[in-house]
Amino acid sequence: MHLNQNRSSPFAETIAAIATAPGRGGVGVIRVSGCDLLPFALTLSGQTPKPRYATRADFRAADGSAIDNGLLLYFPAPHSFTGEDVLELHGHGGPVVLRLLLARCLDLGARLAEPGEFSRRAFLNGKMDLAQAEAVADLIDAATAEAARSAMRSLQGEFSRAIERLTAELINLRMLVEATLDFPDEDIDFLKAADAFGRLLRLQGQLADVFARAGQGKLLQSGLQVVLAGQPNVGKSSLLNRLAGDELAIVTAIPGTTRDALRSTIQIAGIPLHIIDTAGLRDTEDEVERLGIERSWREIAQADVLLLIVDARSGVTAADRQILARLPGSLKRLTVCNKIDLADRQAERHADGETVTISLSAKTSDGIDLLRQELLDIAGWRQSEDVFIARERHLRALAAAQERIAAARAVAESQQPALELFAEELRLAQQALGEITGQFTADDLLGVIFSRFCIGK
Repeated sequence: MHLNQNRSSPFAETIAAIATAPGRGGVGVIRVSGCDLLPFALTLSGQTPKPRYATRADFRAADGSAIDNGLLLYFPAPHSFTGEDVLELHGHGGPVVLRLLLARCLDLGARLAEPGEFSRRAFLNGKMDLAQAEAVADLIDAATAEAARSAMRSLQGEFSRAIERLTAELINLRMLVEATLDFPDEDIDFLKAADAFGRLLRLQGQLADVFARAGQGKLLQSGLQVVLAGQPNVGKSSLLNRLAGDELAIVTAIPGTTRDALRSTIQIAGIPLHIIDTAGLRDTEDEVERLGIERSWREIAQADVLLLIVDARSGVTAADRQILARLPGSLKRLTVCNKIDLADRQAERHADGETVTISLSAKTSDGIDLLRQELLDIAGWRQSEDVFIARERHLRALAAAQERIAAARAVAESQQPALELFAEELRLAQQALGEITGQFTADDLLGVIFSRFCIGK
């Protein structure tokens, strides 16, 4: 296991990478991190840069010829992104000149950085915790403005501080329990005197609140996979086009036009929704259409939400009920009655038990707002200004902590509480929370997390 408090360690190797996105641009940045980089900067530019000042410089090849000119920035350790000496070479953003400049850095002894290696060094050198490091990547990958704002809150440490507050409460509770275990013959009942059970209940409530906020953040980070399914010619492609606001799919009166899954990402109230239009589900002799239908079922198996599109003129038919019967039991589903403009019906939301039906017209957009709101409700989205970005692993860790706290409560409420078991459940809850910030993290997990970052970050 990796212990946060002992994570600082020197790195013998200097690393370098292009830090700006691929392609042409006005400015391109090379980032270099390592130990004692002033000689490196002097050889590369002929200058010794002043810390945290932009120095205009020519970046030179081994024969002294200029590769590029631009700005040289030097951030000495430990006051840098990685906690090591860092150089940033701000030159022109052409792919060829950036590759030449990177090659020169490698010739001077640096090696090409691995994906996420700069952020990993920042974490290992104590510049940020693991949740903050992941927020760097989430901020870069944010698909909506709300996701970007939430990622920034996590990067600034809001999520980590919430975890730290929970951890501090757990530590105080553990101290009380350990004191009782260490002094069993004392007259003072430490647990009752300190309201240990009340503290446990408050901790359980606080943990539930953080879990809810993290769940909202996970929704912002990954969004929902929404599959449009149904029989041919019920208006799935028309609905995709209406939701996307563009003519992405071919729409004709001929059944079976869609032969493959079509995808579009939209946002509703800041939530990214990945809409997938699938081939009409029916029995067919057409080989190409049959392959498309097989892909449709694979998409349905991976969906978060399924919209069963039916024709408002016929309603839910026997064929539609056959489709519903094949759906995974845990899959959230919503029935959409399309083409109300042809059926002389009004847009409405109708709920019958757990079955919800939205009647709308993809052609005229009547009822589309009802569908958008229903998708937000299915997602469980609640508008809030204190949401922080979160990932699936964070939710799993929080869920594990909740399970341990619930188990500790069950022990405390038993007729003869086993304090050793109570203490162990609290310890395991603290360990689960520590996995979020990296206080307790397996090295192989770190490899998986940072390998998903872009090179140069």
